[in-house]
Amino acid sequence: MDLDLGALEEMYAYPPTREPWIRTNFVSTLDGAAYAADGRSGSLGGPADTRVFGLLRSLADVIIVGAGTARAEGYGRVRPGEVDADLRHRHGLKPIPPIAVVSRSLNIPVALIAPGQMVIPTEDAPQARVEALGEQVEVIAAGTGEIDWDEVKNRLAAHDLNRVLCEGGPTLHGQLIERDLVDELCLSIAPVMSTGAAPRIGHGPVAVENRMTLGHAVQIDDLLLTRWVRKRD
Repeated sequence: MDLDLGALEEMYAYPPTREPWIRTNFVSTLDGAAYAADGRSGSLGGPADTRVFGLLRSLADVIIVGAGTARAEGYGRVRPGEVDADLRHRHGLKPIPPIAVVSRSLNIPVALIAPGQMVIPTEDAPQARVEALGEQVEVIAAGTGEIDWDEVKNRLAAHDLNRVLCEGGPTLHGQLIERDLVDELCLSIAPVMSTGAAPRIGHGPVAVENRMTLGHAVQIDDLLLTRWVRKRD
């Protein structure tokens, strides 16, 4: 099955909301591995997954990613050609979504230390490093020891950044799942069985089960594009 951009845009539209809606986006193997054999998630997807990846970025106010994933996947700032300018204009979004890097150690990829980008550390992160980063990026420090995600959501809302897209990695995703903050999961399932040490797409020390409802499941070649929405009482 092939889908045009209009159909995809309708399938992945954010719901109307006055507070941050956290959407996560992953690709995994059939057995749930978050990485390919080369240690990168990008190697698992194909053209359809790449198309959805670009669309989800085009629909987002802000893109959140863990520092480890940003380093492993070679993240840089979102470039104008990487998002749909017309789509963003129609939705009243700023031309380019910022990337917000989550890091307690503040080991941020150099390419993401630039005006317009964001960093999310804890309040007890090294103060000198926080101040230095604050001269170049927006810093949202929240929580002691661990990120206070409720406070992060409040701060994002204060910036009118309600369409939140989290691109991983598994540890960050696990933290959001544990706190029941994932409103929606967009999961591309690659036609691959794997072994090895790759974690699942959500990884953490606490066993949590949050019920989800299927939004859609679309097969394109052998790739399965799925969207799951949090089922809350």
